[in-house]
Amino acid sequence: MSAKSIFGMLLTLVGLVGIIYGGIDLTKGDVARASLVYLVLGGVFFAAGIGLLKATRE
Repeated sequence: MSAKSIFGMLLTLVGLVGIIYGGIDLTKGDVARASLVYLVLGGVFFAAGIGLLKATRE
């Protein structure tokens, strides 16, 4: 495993955590703007991680 694929996995996991946390926060009825920030950042990290994993496929 190269460093790029490890970093891609880490970004993907951080993105998933952000998406899940944002979804839970949104369903609780807390501040919608903060929930959307978590969802958007989670989506960005998730997409970047998946893209990096696809680019470094061995």
